Amino acid sequence: MLYKSATDWLAAPNKRIMLFGMSGLGKTYVSNILRAEGSWFHYSVDYRIGTRYLGEHIVDNFKKEAMQNPFLADLLRSDSIYIGSNITFNNLSPLSSYLGKPGDPLKGGIPFDEYLRRQRLHRAAEINAMLDTVYFSQRAKSIYGYDNFICDTSGSVVEVVDPSDPNDPVLSTLQPEVLPVWIRGHDGHLEELIARFSKAPKPMYYQEAFLMDLWQHYLLLHGLASEAVDPDDFIRWGYRQLLTHRLPRYQAIADNWGVTVDADDAARIKSEAEFNEMIATALA
Repeated sequence: MLYKSATDWLAAPNKRIMLFGMSGLGKTYVSNILRAEGSWFHYSVDYRIGTRYLGEHIVDNFKKEAMQNPFLADLLRSDSIYIGSNITFNNLSPLSSYLGKPGDPLKGGIPFDEYLRRQRLHRAAEINAMLDTVYFSQRAKSIYGYDNFICDTSGSVVEVVDPSDPNDPVLSTLQPEVLPVWIRGHDGHLEELIARFSKAPKPMYYQEAFLMDLWQHYLLLHGLASEAVDPDDFIRWGYRQLLTHRLPRYQAIADNWGVTVDADDAARIKSEAEFNEMIATALA
């Protein structure tokens, strides 16, 4: 690991970490606190995916929808209007909207083959955005003069790495640059995340083999054809299984490559000093 002890961490003039874990447990919350302190560069993997790697795909999807409206279609053809994505660190909805949900188009779904194509694009984008961590870590210091760096990962990072492989292309590249820190939730957090997701189900990225099994199981269970699936029902149905699938993978990253902090402890962080103490305790 980049820091081998609490002493190493506390004495380091340049602190560089990578937060990972389930979406909704505090990665961006902690990142925002550190960025507000003034000496931390915040690199958001989801933002990088949605701007650098899938930005054109996202905007093209907006334009396809707009072209279904004759009034907007005429304006687009004559370059009279501009359509863009207003993605931010705290609003990643444009990225989610592009991933979409499979199922009945009358209920907002997209054909499964198209859904799978977008999933594959997302996988490649996420891998590239994770590898870009090295560039941004160096750039933060050399250009902007930031001493400290935090990589705020996507919840789906576990789907694009093999934490049991010491030569994993992503994790082995990041190992000399950042300390991976797992924000670990407990059963109460899991139920809270599921309840929150059920109220507003959002598109997700899945490891392809897991997605195919999930999709086929759902179709057989409900006796449906692909085009008859209620997109939100499928997403809700699969969410708990997705979290269960990811948990041991998060654990393996922490065990083999980094450290673990409790989500409740992360939620209590109010300052850089408190954060540094939390990481020092995890290393100890």
